[in-house]
Amino acid sequence: MATKSFNKIIFCTLLVAAIGAAVSSAYQFDIGGWQKPTGKEPETYNEWASRNRFHIGDTIVFKYQNDSVLLVSPTDYFNCTTTNPISKFEDGNTIFQLHRPGYFFFISGQTGHCNSGQRLIVDVIHPHKGDAPELAPSPAPSRGEDGEDSGDSLQPQSSAASKVSVFSSVVVTVVCGVVYKFM
Repeated sequence: MATKSFNKIIFCTLLVAAIGAAVSSAYQFDIGGWQKPTGKEPETYNEWASRNRFHIGDTIVFKYQNDSVLLVSPTDYFNCTTTNPISKFEDGNTIFQLHRPGYFFFISGQTGHCNSGQRLIVDVIHPHKGDAPELAPSPAPSRGEDGEDSGDSLQPQSSAASKVSVFSSVVVTVVCGVVYKFM
């Protein structure tokens, strides 16, 4: 009887560890409104990117209307060339997975938007053996001139990874409860 209970505890512990590792290994960054800057934004897209640490497996969410997101070469990025993208996204809600270390260059596909600052460089850090996984820090909320949440600024926001963590914790608890009861 004691062995059976011990096996249940070990199983649940391993399940929790496996799901925890999977959840903490990727982070979803919400770039916010992907639109042509007006000049009144608190920061540029690249300033936002420089405050975050991007890892392989993380994703970036672009939300936009009447626009597109182009993944381009460094040369096309610096020249704002839209005619030869590596990839083009036009669905209005693009989720791009960062699948390798190094730089990713994004620009708007709309004429004149890139030259106005609608572009982004993301630097995905190289993994190092022995480094502990680290979650990217959450940026401060977007604030208007009066200090209140403006809600309409272009400042990109990181999504709440805690929602995923809470959901996975509930799932693990339910699964462990079922396994414990029937094992």
